[in-house]
Amino acid sequence: MSDTKPSGDNGLTYAQSGVDIDAGNELVRRIKPLVKATSRPGADSDIGGFGGLFDVKGAGFKDPILVAANDGVGTKLKIAIDTRQHRTVGIDLVAMCVNDLIVQGAEPLFFLDYFACGALDLETATDVVAGIADGCKMAGSALIGGETAEMPGMYAEDDYDLAGFSVGAVERGEILPRKDVGAGDVLLGLASSGVHSNGYSLVRKIVELSGLSWEDPAPFAEGKSLGEALMTPTRIYVKPLLAALKASSGIKALAHITGGGLPENLPRVLPANTSAKIDLGAIDCPPVFNWLSKSGGVAEAEMLRTFNCGVGMVVVVAADEADKISEILTGEGETVFRIGEISDAGDAPVVFANSLGLGE
Repeated sequence: MSDTKPSGDNGLTYAQSGVDIDAGNELVRRIKPLVKATSRPGADSDIGGFGGLFDVKGAGFKDPILVAANDGVGTKLKIAIDTRQHRTVGIDLVAMCVNDLIVQGAEPLFFLDYFACGALDLETATDVVAGIADGCKMAGSALIGGETAEMPGMYAEDDYDLAGFSVGAVERGEILPRKDVGAGDVLLGLASSGVHSNGYSLVRKIVELSGLSWEDPAPFAEGKSLGEALMTPTRIYVKPLLAALKASSGIKALAHITGGGLPENLPRVLPANTSAKIDLGAIDCPPVFNWLSKSGGVAEAEMLRTFNCGVGMVVVVAADEADKISEILTGEGETVFRIGEISDAGDAPVVFANSLGLGE
């Protein structure tokens, strides 16, 4: 006889259907101090209400435009689940959202998450939220709420999915990209930490073809397992870029290099009558991309349209401010490459010179 079948006076319970309300309440109790640690002006980061509150005026803005973004982590989650490394995907989730806010000149104000699973595992969920809190602190964003959805039958027992939602603000006259982007402007590339959170369906296929397991030593990262190396979290560029925006008026546009790589993301912030000329030889491409290219037999053009290939953010700057802005960003901990410039319209919106040197 099934143990979920009512008998006598004993009615069927929600827990017997696979949803544990008590576990959900315990998760809220566990994450409260993590959420509190993300407090910032405008938010006290308490959770438990029906909605999160934020005081934009209290954050110091006078005439703000709100900017919103949402994103996920993609199939990088599958590696997290297979390797039971759950903390860093929370950082990825925040990074994918807040890096999209800063490209419009917006300071991230608050963040909300959505965690969906087949069966709520408290340790896993706590690790994920702890990572989200880590990411929020890196971005200066308050974690003001979220949702945990336990959905048996929709997900396998150990599986989960994530979505993130972030809102930022920028003063009305400071929205990026500026209208004066044009020929002669310099392109600065900010180094990525690795693959970030795009292209992991191809990454997983290459790993499968390589015959390696997640526990095997990473061929491109000494002292790390393959799973550990590929779980390196997405770099959050918010604080260094906010510092540069405050210190100089020379930043005209920013481009977050995600899925589609440089060829598809950079044109999104450039005028139609311009072309980005990029010297691939100026980029210090992390070893992970060389390994992916060689192991999967992936051509450079395909690498460039799938991965960031070493540049996670592009900063478009006035030529006479390029050195100053590069120094500011370097002082804020960024590795900066001078990767090219904007010219009048050419054969394509993005034109590459030289090579990344993959497979050499």
